[in-house]
Amino acid sequence: MASEDEVRVVSAKFYAAINGMAAGDAGGFSDVWSHDQSVTTMHPIGGKQTGWDAVRGSFEGVGEVASEGHVDLVDQRLVVGQDMAYETGYERGHVTIAGESVTIDQRVTNVYRREDGRWKMVHHHTDISPAMVGILQRLQKAA
Repeated sequence: MASEDEVRVVSAKFYAAINGMAAGDAGGFSDVWSHDQSVTTMHPIGGKQTGWDAVRGSFEGVGEVASEGHVDLVDQRLVVGQDMAYETGYERGHVTIAGESVTIDQRVTNVYRREDGRWKMVHHHTDISPAMVGILQRLQKAA
């Protein structure tokens, strides 16, 4: 399989995991992500997480309060080098967070690295969603 096709497969698995999380199950990320301490994410919920444990925890935290969601990657542009690749596009869809419906329409950049012959995600970055941030802030205040 050509490298570009391999990265597309990993991207599709990542978005399958995103959709699982948006439906309340964040368990699908482990196989897609590098477990290295250099991985990072900058979610629509704000902040920056560094290291596999923090990245995994951020997805799990959203999965605990998310339901009825679906996210698609549209306008994908993929650039693949020998051991690094990146994709850009837009994430579009919807999710219910703690009972509140949120529209998803944000720019995204994902970075992949070849590790031991397999492509793994090492960075995920989207625009901040003021709606998501507001819901999560209200949840923190109520706790």
